[in-house]
Amino acid sequence: MRASEESDRRPAGEDPADAIAAAWSRERPQTPVGSIGVVTRIWQLAKHFGDDRRRVLAEAGVDPATLDLLSVLRRSGKPYTMSTRDLAVHSLVTAGAISQRVARAERDDLVTRRPAPGRSRAVLVELTPAGHELVERTVDRVLAREAQLLERLGPERREALAELLRELLDDVQDQLNVQGVSHVGHEGLDG
Repeated sequence: MRASEESDRRPAGEDPADAIAAAWSRERPQTPVGSIGVVTRIWQLAKHFGDDRRRVLAEAGVDPATLDLLSVLRRSGKPYTMSTRDLAVHSLVTAGAISQRVARAERDDLVTRRPAPGRSRAVLVELTPAGHELVERTVDRVLAREAQLLERLGPERREALAELLRELLDDVQDQLNVQGVSHVGHEGLDG
């Protein structure tokens, strides 16, 4: 075991978020620490879920950006075609990032692109049968794994947690005057 792994492990019964809050309370009693238990755990969960998703995708031979692109097209419904502008909006990334994702997926025969009829500069992107098969197979693996990670909560607690997180996200977005989110750790989308 590497030294960094060893230092990341906590002694039995010691929760890192609680330890951080207790240390700040001890060292700076005037410092508000009530957010640490929520925010620190959300960051930790985001890291664990993100790392696990990347592992599952690597095993499936798909990178996260490609799955995101294919998933947005698949969720759009038949004929699984969207403009690059709509893809950018639904993927929460820039037009440049979508252009790169589309080019990579097109090179791998997962999508095709063509000019939009009657619109001089608009481009339509369509899921190919290979792209459709890949997203169908991969999304089941990813979502089954995430369901497995959450199953100990049980259906009622998962629903309650989802509702609390939805309320928290809405409230934080209102306070920050942002709409939507980008990927964890990147700038949010301005409102």
